[in-house]
Amino acid sequence: MHRLPNQSTIIRFRLASLLLFLKYVGPPVLIYFIVSSLIKDDPKELIISASIGGGLFLAVPLRWIIAERTRCPLCLTPVLGNKGCSKHRHAKTFLGSYRLRVALAVIFKKSFRCPYCNEPSILKVRIRHR
Repeated sequence: MHRLPNQSTIIRFRLASLLLFLKYVGPPVLIYFIVSSLIKDDPKELIISASIGGGLFLAVPLRWIIAERTRCPLCLTPVLGNKGCSKHRHAKTFLGSYRLRVALAVIFKKSFRCPYCNEPSILKVRIRHR
């Protein structure tokens, strides 16, 4: 298993993974609160839905910036970014997304398999021998 070069890279992977996860979970939650606030005629839920919408709106450019710097330690391709490169023939998807599979693996397993080179990596700092 490959390891990452430093602790800031691990933090970047985790933050980009959480933001990508919010990209998929946020819109259904937003729709729920909008519909719920319209049905119940509750202004408090409307404020919550506006806050969620604003948060999702601000999370998109932040995710783009952070995800472009989440590189595989072997092939140096941004695994959570949108590079458009060819994927490995054995790379697997989750709900049709390679990046979502990597993000969920980073969040729950603390390791991931690069969809471009198909090599496993663990979220630990590599030890440099001197």
